[in-house]
Amino acid sequence: MNATTSVHVEKLTKRFGAFVAVDAISFDIAAGEIWGFLGPNGSGKSTTIRMLCGVLEPTSGTADILGFNVARNPEAVKLRIGYMSQGSTLWADLTVQEHLRFYAGLYGMSGREREERISSWVQRVGLSERREQLAGTLPGGYRKRLALACTLLHAPQMIFLDEPTAGVDPVSRREFWDIIVGLADEGTTVMVTTHYLDEAEHCNRLAMIYNGTIVASGTPEELKHLPQIGTMVEVLSSDTVGVLDAVEHLPFVRGAGLYGSSLHVALADTSDIERLNAALAEHDLPAEAARPVLPSLEDVFSAVVQPQ
Repeated sequence: MNATTSVHVEKLTKRFGAFVAVDAISFDIAAGEIWGFLGPNGSGKSTTIRMLCGVLEPTSGTADILGFNVARNPEAVKLRIGYMSQGSTLWADLTVQEHLRFYAGLYGMSGREREERISSWVQRVGLSERREQLAGTLPGGYRKRLALACTLLHAPQMIFLDEPTAGVDPVSRREFWDIIVGLADEGTTVMVTTHYLDEAEHCNRLAMIYNGTIVASGTPEELKHLPQIGTMVEVLSSDTVGVLDAVEHLPFVRGAGLYGSSLHVALADTSDIERLNAALAEHDLPAEAARPVLPSLEDVFSAVVQPQ
């Protein structure tokens, strides 16, 4: 591990009895990048983050965070990182200000330094007008903002965000990501888990996890050009569900799914586009001719978790 690497993980594994939650995964996260960890609920994302933060002991494997081995130096790691869990770590009967003062105290801040940090972060996350409001009365998006401010108050070198925008409205999600991108621009390393695949476009690099195993990794652009995806085409129709029913069982179709108001169909190669259009015409379906498109990350994930 060197100065340009914030996280180095080798064959990290977690078992709960006979159940393997995380299965010998390995990866590196470069300093200052946003590294996305994608997968459905129950795929092993949160378990991995808890191991990296020293909250959960791994069954086997190693993890080094900011130059410290998590198993040997968990306290050194915890002092240098921020961790925002899925579940709320807020108390309903404490105000925004009281929360921030409490967390500042945990990291040894007091006096002028504490108040300057608090003022800076309540402004940055849009809580200036709610400093005296009880956390229990905050709307969901504002509670998330408060949790984020508590996570960042001590200026950690690296932050772990576990589903930070789950249950948050679209406007708040965009604002969250503006903050995350700003932190990375300032040199903070970010590991973020999400099952919102559109959010992953903000990440420098991604890993997709399924059933405890990393099934693909790379930049968003690299993932969209994986060979197992083949050729992705878009079909526009006034009856996308009817078209989906007709094409998903064709022998040359690798996969098909609704994508917004259109249909994305995965084919082995471009030579199958003509066959697809012929099948649409044969079934007399109300559809425009299929045309090649760049796969979405949702298309990528569907491709890499299905046997080819």
